[in-house]
Amino acid sequence: MRVFLAAATFMLFGGGAHAGSDGARPDEPKAATAESAGWQFSVSPYVWATGASGKAGQFNLPAARMTSSFGDIWHELDFAFMGAFEGRRDRYTVFGDLFYARMSDTDSNPQGHLRKDIDVTMKTFSGLIGGGYSLLANEHGNLDIVAGARVWSVSTRLSFDGGLLNGTKRRDSATWIDAVAGFRGTRFITDRFYVTGWATAGGGGAKLDWDLTGAVGYKIGDHFSVAAGYRAMGVDYSHRGFIYDMVQRGPIIGLTYKF
Repeated sequence: MRVFLAAATFMLFGGGAHAGSDGARPDEPKAATAESAGWQFSVSPYVWATGASGKAGQFNLPAARMTSSFGDIWHELDFAFMGAFEGRRDRYTVFGDLFYARMSDTDSNPQGHLRKDIDVTMKTFSGLIGGGYSLLANEHGNLDIVAGARVWSVSTRLSFDGGLLNGTKRRDSATWIDAVAGFRGTRFITDRFYVTGWATAGGGGAKLDWDLTGAVGYKIGDHFSVAAGYRAMGVDYSHRGFIYDMVQRGPIIGLTYKF
């Protein structure tokens, strides 16, 4: 079984570790929270059991199509690392998110004349930094408008087996930046349970860059909370023969520490 390691900050779950923009619990008066006047920060390890579907190509050679689900990750995901942070003061927030994964897959086409199989190895890095402002903030939660820049760096290695391209191997990479914007919010249902989520979209180097997440969380104490839900993220990039058109989706679970 290949290694699957993921450690990160659940950007929005970090925000979900407190009820409002000042960090007070729903059953606490805001004035009773001494730390409300300053910055609050949160970090969270999380695991995203993601599958991937889409296509990867280079040098105008036939593109490899990938289709994997949650059940395939132990066979196709070689390694993954994720990390992020959030800082919040009053209605303002800053955040960052890192994602790195190395995946391997095979696209089979037994009837193909140019090739029979394409073995694909992808290394994907995504880094997001941004800021936001709470349009709505009270003792029950917050709704933020957010914007930022996401940097992508993708490397692919394609090996062709069978057909006219048998034995052909190519490696290529691309790096680009997308501007993204959207919303994220947290709503406490009780003094412990909350729902949280975000939706962002944009583009720049890519034709389309989007990220959508929804989850349910539980506040364990003053500093810790856990959340579990579902995340889907996609990007469509094509330039000078390099193609990376991929959607990653799957269940996600995180543990947030606020300080």
